[in-house]
Amino acid sequence: MSPRRIYETELKELKGNVEGMGVSVQATYMRLFAALKQKDAQTLEEIAKCDRDVHNMQRKIEGECLNLITKQQPIARDLRQVTASLKATADVSRIGEMCVDIAELLLRMGVKDITDYSAHLPELIEKTKLQVADAVTAFSDCSIRVASRVIEGDDTIDGLFNLVKDDLIAHLKNESKDPDECVDTLMIDKYLEKIGDHAVNIAEWTLFQESGEYKNVRIL
Repeated sequence: MSPRRIYETELKELKGNVEGMGVSVQATYMRLFAALKQKDAQTLEEIAKCDRDVHNMQRKIEGECLNLITKQQPIARDLRQVTASLKATADVSRIGEMCVDIAELLLRMGVKDITDYSAHLPELIEKTKLQVADAVTAFSDCSIRVASRVIEGDDTIDGLFNLVKDDLIAHLKNESKDPDECVDTLMIDKYLEKIGDHAVNIAEWTLFQESGEYKNVRIL
């Protein structure tokens, strides 16, 4: 097999591994909130302990990227793919870590239904889930259309975050809910907003992979 064919095979494996990590973290997000809805503490405990799995996937992909850069001397488009994979993987990893953090908070709260604290939380949870799913799809399919949709959806996530925050502040002022649980729910609210930000980053790296531009600045 020629060096170029070997290289193309390694690039294909890299793409598959990034996609696999994205799908895995997306599934974790869905399990997380399904477990909350079902008050399934056992599943939440499993999620809270799975951060090592995410880190192991990230380290494996980082090693593949560095090997391709240092040993294969990729041309421009190939280098964009490797660089985008390296960067997007970091964002996928952060989403996984935040799922772990949310699981720990839910367990600390006794697996209470956090939607009681804000009527806007179910929509925020659902919209964030769609952002993550679309970001993974965009990167896997190299879809500019889907990536652009993720970027455009960020304002919706930010707006819902602020609505949930306002509800929680009102509970604290009125002393109508347990203050510690309000603070924990506010942290979950912030994690969801940050997960949305990482989904946008993945979408931005998808656009970079195709165009060489990151946040409208030509890099490669």
